Amino acid sequence: MSTRKPAGQTWESFVDRQIREAQERGEFDNLSGAGKPLADLHRPHDDLWWVRKKLKEENLSYLPPALQVRKDLDDAREQIDRASSEREVRRIIAAVNKRIREANRTALQGPASSLMPLDEEQTVRRWRERQAGEER
Repeated sequence: MSTRKPAGQTWESFVDRQIREAQERGEFDNLSGAGKPLADLHRPHDDLWWVRKKLKEENLSYLPPALQVRKDLDDAREQIDRASSEREVRRIIAAVNKRIREANRTALQGPASSLMPLDEEQTVRRWRERQAGEER
């Protein structure tokens, strides 16, 4: 922890002295990135740059609930197409419908969701028809 700024001394001179003393001790030697250009200097100012960088580093993503549930629905439809049993189709439908209802009920952040839950019987019927068509 650094020392407190002495009374009567300007901030600039106090900070400059702290930096000079750290340089003399070699605390800035061999820093990663030394001599390299600043990354993303050409990009427009973004207050949340550090959040975006952390999400990218951690291989994470975030969507507002209404957009996430749309992605979940698209993923569920793909899973239904690949499902090998009616029981699995119904499980997928139940899971995505639960997320849709939750997003519709609690849209506190971002845009509101306008999705309707999947009609279970209609979706299962379509899945059966596709399965029968593939068996021919």
